[in-house]
Amino acid sequence: MDRIPRYNVVHKLEKRSLLIAINCIAGLSIFFFGYDQGMMGGVNTAVDYYQTTMKFGHEDLQTGAPVIDNTLLQGGIVSIYYLGTLIGCLIGGSFGDRYGRIKTIALGAGWAVIGATLQCSAQNHTWMICARLVNGWGTGMLNAIVPVWATETAEHTSRGQFVAIEFTLNIFGVVVAYWIEYGCNFYQGGTGQFTWRFPIAFQIAPLLLLFAICWMFPESPRWLVKVGREDEARYILGRLRGETGEDVGKAEAEFQDIRNIAELERKTAKSQSYISMLFGIGSGKLHTGRRVQLVIWLQIMQEWIGIAGVTIFAPTIFRTAGIPNDQVQWISGLNTITYMFATLICVFTLDRIGRRWTLYWGSVVQGISMFLAGGLATIGLQHPVGSAAARGASSGAVAMIFLFTATFGATWLTVPWLYPAEIFPLEVRAKGNAWGVVGWSIGNGWLTLLLPVIFKALEQKTYYIFGIANVITLPMVYCLYPESNQRTLEEMNLLFAADSIWNWEAERNFAILKEQNPELVQAAQRGASVIDPETGLPKTGRQGSISRNMSLDVNALQAHRHEDAYEEKQTFKHG
Repeated sequence: MDRIPRYNVVHKLEKRSLLIAINCIAGLSIFFFGYDQGMMGGVNTAVDYYQTTMKFGHEDLQTGAPVIDNTLLQGGIVSIYYLGTLIGCLIGGSFGDRYGRIKTIALGAGWAVIGATLQCSAQNHTWMICARLVNGWGTGMLNAIVPVWATETAEHTSRGQFVAIEFTLNIFGVVVAYWIEYGCNFYQGGTGQFTWRFPIAFQIAPLLLLFAICWMFPESPRWLVKVGREDEARYILGRLRGETGEDVGKAEAEFQDIRNIAELERKTAKSQSYISMLFGIGSGKLHTGRRVQLVIWLQIMQEWIGIAGVTIFAPTIFRTAGIPNDQVQWISGLNTITYMFATLICVFTLDRIGRRWTLYWGSVVQGISMFLAGGLATIGLQHPVGSAAARGASSGAVAMIFLFTATFGATWLTVPWLYPAEIFPLEVRAKGNAWGVVGWSIGNGWLTLLLPVIFKALEQKTYYIFGIANVITLPMVYCLYPESNQRTLEEMNLLFAADSIWNWEAERNFAILKEQNPELVQAAQRGASVIDPETGLPKTGRQGSISRNMSLDVNALQAHRHEDAYEEKQTFKHG
């Protein structure tokens, strides 16, 4: 392929080795995302940061714990980052649909380097607020495009597993952030600028690496089909799926599915702007407005079930549970290690039990954990400090926090990031995923702005709010979110073609449309041969045309069938 540079790894790697290489690069971006999130937990506890430079608190001379005088400023510095990610994801989604996934990854990485540089050199809170806004733009671009690139290259049978592996690296980033900050606390007694400036600067290294090597990786074959570069798309698909032995025909079948669905989307939807997507204007049977609402609220709820508070304000949470200040940091770090290893559960279960059941069991265990954590922390604080009762109750509360983060890592961490990258039409997939990042930004920004105030007012009772949020997610997922597991990206338009918002109606309509549109789901017919037994060639050729009756409307298809039957009858009658 002349248009694909010689240094691109697609010429040297194929099938699983190529998918693993792509996953490593996507994982590098997700690692930075996790590091950037986990970093602020330790930065907020650095004396020079909160007392000397940002001036929103002072150190308690007896316990050494930070005393926050201006909770709004502390929360504002953290939450402004999410305004940046909101802006960045919208830019990244639009740029990614127009100029491709690889160029967007490079742009996001370069922009994030600028933001990280500004953060680690901040001299006051105004400077820091502006720097975090810039850094958020870069993170938003990466978050909008990397999950899309990963899902568009993976096979539908293992798509969840590959993205789950990436989010193991995401939490590895959180772990690295915590332990770097823990180590920095021993330098100059943890009172110097190095304690917080070095952890912020450290994120520049993976960003520079990402920017340098992303050019060596293949573009999404689905985006290439969308922009008319079909020869490149077919070549890359062949390298991803294989062209020999039992793999013969797999790439061709998937390629034809992509071509057909791209043509159908162009026929079905008229308007592709963010505003049109939000309100479903001109989307017809694609129902992009409904999909936008689903991913926004899934991401908002991901934060309100408690993880934003546990990740960013872990030291504060453990103090409210009665843990002494000198033990808070290493317990927080140990919690993140448990969190990381728990994500491996999702790697092995997500493609087996599906997205919905993963969310169900996560919500149940997390809700119980939060209610128990709140109750045990309250009991511990009611007894004298250091008493057996206080230590026992506080230990129980910490155990519930550990259980919560482990369960979240195994369930809710991955699905809200995977789902938006799966369910949107090809024409607007990057923009659609960007709407998911908008939801994440709103949920995180809103929560991190309010959490300092909430923790100050409610203390350990804040856990009850998180517990209630987990309960709310159960009927929400059951009623509104169709299952995307073991379905190709091309099948998603059939899944969301129903006019009803209810999941059971979507599934019923999907079954009918799948039967009526076999040309859209060739790659999903597992066990069915895509090779003509007489010629040994793929059943669908490159010159295959789009079926004139292909539609996402069940009634329209039935009407077409009646017309065709009538025409055949007339032809027979007059033949």
